[in-house]
This record gives sequence, structure tokens and C-alpha cells, in this order.
Amino acid sequence: MTNSLDLTDASSQTAPRAGVAPRWLLNVFRANLVAQIGIVVTGGLVRLTGSGLGCPTWPECVDGSLVPTSRQEESWHKMIEFGNRLLTFVLAALAIAAIVGAVAWARKVRKSGAQPRRPITLLAAIPLAGTVVQAVLGGITVLTGLHPAIVAGHFLLSIVLIGACVVLVDRAQCPADRPVQYGVRAEVRWLANALVGVAAVVIVLGTIVTGSGPNSGDADVTHRFGFDQRLVAWLHADAVLLFVGLIIGMLLLVRVLGANATVQRAGWILFGVVAVNGLVGYLQLFAGLPWAFVATHMLLACLVWVATLRLRLAMTNRGNRRQWADKYEPVSVAAARRE
Repeated sequence: MTNSLDLTDASSQTAPRAGVAPRWLLNVFRANLVAQIGIVVTGGLVRLTGSGLGCPTWPECVDGSLVPTSRQEESWHKMIEFGNRLLTFVLAALAIAAIVGAVAWARKVRKSGAQPRRPITLLAAIPLAGTVVQAVLGGITVLTGLHPAIVAGHFLLSIVLIGACVVLVDRAQCPADRPVQYGVRAEVRWLANALVGVAAVVIVLGTIVTGSGPNSGDADVTHRFGFDQRLVAWLHADAVLLFVGLIIGMLLLVRVLGANATVQRAGWILFGVVAVNGLVGYLQLFAGLPWAFVATHMLLACLVWVATLRLRLAMTNRGNRRQWADKYEPVSVAAARRE
């Protein structure tokens, strides 16, 4: 089998490059990714423990106080909700660190005579912008009494921000933004794109299932989506089965075509995470939606999203041909070179 690398914009190889982001900056980007996943899980705990209105006003926790007070009727729920609000400040600090670090690195690169990587700076700005929007959405969520559509939008925006952080971490580890190189055929990339699309559908249907069920976020909240929960749960399960089928097809395809080990490993990681999440998903339904199972399901849903994006990103590299070939060439080509 011939090497399937697809090289574009090869002329840019001679241009000075900033190179891979420094380790400290990579760690800041990774911390943003972890924090974005963490805020989803803690937000889920707020909802699952019925603490969504533990702080019934916004931006104050209760009228006249930014923090919980002893006179509140929300008992321990106020501490859970307030704790989740405090994590937003941690998220904001990491987001600021990401954009400040990216700008500082760009300035250092420019002083060295190389060309800064503008896409990294733009991507690094997304967590901060998203955190601001999330803070506003969080306020609207409280002021609308945990309307399911707003709650779902709050979660889905986090999914978008997680995706942006995954791309940011991946791009920051590439030696350059161009040339763009592919280690698999176009058909495999199309299938990977379909996987990303179906994963998004699964996540959206998951929010509809939750918004149609008992986990409203507060015992006094009665308004839910007007869907039959069993019906939307079946639709969600059907979408998951389609997703699993596409993953199996992907694993077979990359194996037959001899795709590089990085892509194959990313595919198996995705399959493993989906299998575990599917098991937890069925267990939570049969067990009556206990909060621990639902929270685990949310965490695993985030990890499925991350693994799906990483599979697609593993098929593309940005940098020079030598760096790509040494690490990402097809398995058959690597074996032939060794012989």
C-alpha cells in the first residue's frame, strides 16, 4: 500500500515557524479542558441534588448578599449551588491565563523573528468568551426558574467549549499550522466527520431526555419539556446504536486500509469509552435514575465527545512532512521502511 499522506500548501514549509507551544502553555490549555469538563459535572450535581435554586437570585445568592446566609430556607442546597458558582471564577481565571499566555508567547515568537501562530491565539480566546456567555446563561437559568430549554443550552454551550479546548490542545502540539497533512484517505475522514455529527445529535437528544424527566434541578420546579420520556429515551438509544455502528465501521475501515497506529488507537479508545457510557446509561434507567449514575453518565458523555474529536484530529497534522511521517505514517509504510 502506498503512503496516503495528503500534503497541502507545501510552499509554506520554508517560512519561519513558532513551533510547538511551550510546555507551560500546553498545561494551561489542558487545565482549561479539564475545568470545562469539571464545570459540567459539578453543574450536573447541582441539578441532580435539587440545588438548582439553592441561590434563588443572580448575581447575588440571595437578596442583599452575594454569599449564602443562615436565614435562607434552602439549607445545604445553597452551598452546593454557591460552590458551583465559585468554580466559574476558577474557570474564568484559567481562561484569562490561556489568552494571556497565548499572547505572551506570540510576542516572544515575534521578537525572535519567527511568525506567531495566530490560530492558537484565536482559539485561546474562546474559553474566556465562552465563560462570559456561560455566566450570563447561568443567570438567565436562575431567573427563568430552571427552564429546561435554558438549562439544556447551558450544557450544550459547555460541550462547544470542551470541543474548542480539545482543538486548542491538539493544534498547540503541532509544530505549525501549515502545511495540512492527512494520514488517512478522504473516505475515512468523511466517516469521522459523520461520527462527530452523530455524537452531537446523541448529546442533544440526551439533554432532551433529561429535560423531559424528573431531574429538574429543584423540587419546586415542575415545568419540563412536553415529550414522553420513554419515547425520547428510545430515540436517544437509537442514535447511540447508530453511533456505535459507525465506530465499528471506522475500526474495520482503518484496519483494512492500514491507517497509522495513532488513528487506530484513538478509535479503540472511543469504542471503550462509549461502551462504558452505554452500560452506565442503561443501568441508570433500570435503577430509577440515581444521581450517582446520572452524574457518571454526564462525565462519560463529555469524555465520549473528547474521544470523538480526538479521533478526527488524529487524522490530520499540521507541520512539515518529516515530522508527520516519523509519527503518523500508515502502518504498512512504517513496516516497509523498517525492512
